[in-house]
Amino acid sequence: MYNKLQYISQGESAEEQLYNIHEALDNGCDWIQMRFKNQKPKKAFALAEAVKFLCEEYLANFIINDNVHLAKQVNADGVHLGLSDMDISEARAILGRTKIIGATANTFEDIARQTNNGCDYIGLGPFQFTRTKDKLSPILGLEGYSSIITQMKQAQIEMPIYAIGGITLEDVNNLMTTGIHGIAVSGIITKSLNKKILITQLNEKLYDNVTI
Repeated sequence: MYNKLQYISQGESAEEQLYNIHEALDNGCDWIQMRFKNQKPKKAFALAEAVKFLCEEYLANFIINDNVHLAKQVNADGVHLGLSDMDISEARAILGRTKIIGATANTFEDIARQTNNGCDYIGLGPFQFTRTKDKLSPILGLEGYSSIITQMKQAQIEMPIYAIGGITLEDVNNLMTTGIHGIAVSGIITKSLNKKILITQLNEKLYDNVTI
């Protein structure tokens, strides 16, 4: 089963991205999603190659946000696709059956569609307001997650669900009781002054909770 903590990378430059990713890996995060939007192909490729090397060194999963062809180029572990990105079936044809394809969702209907299309996990959100993303879908909150997980059970849909969007350490216990698999976070790790303690605490909360 997939790791329960994903770090979605941040940084305006490739150097800043690489530093933040290395810090996350070095302090106990073993799943990296490289999010480096609107960059020149050479710059994105150079960063992806460096991140792939680091993730191999730390035995961490490495997926790339949105860019299927880049994931293929560097032989990443997979991609994460937004609602308006490439279709999952097309990505699967490019990457093959063994690669991880994550998909974004905001509603139960999104989950049903993305699952039917063949994704491997869902990033469901946003949990609450976040400045990390420009165009936010409607906020879900705890009630939204509980409702959607209940609908999934009723429809007999089994899919790892990652909560995403403005999650803090204090939110994790309550989120895990809704039945989600894990969380995908960005700013909380990037901005932390003591990443070792934070990532340890996040992992403790994620793995100590028994999901319903």
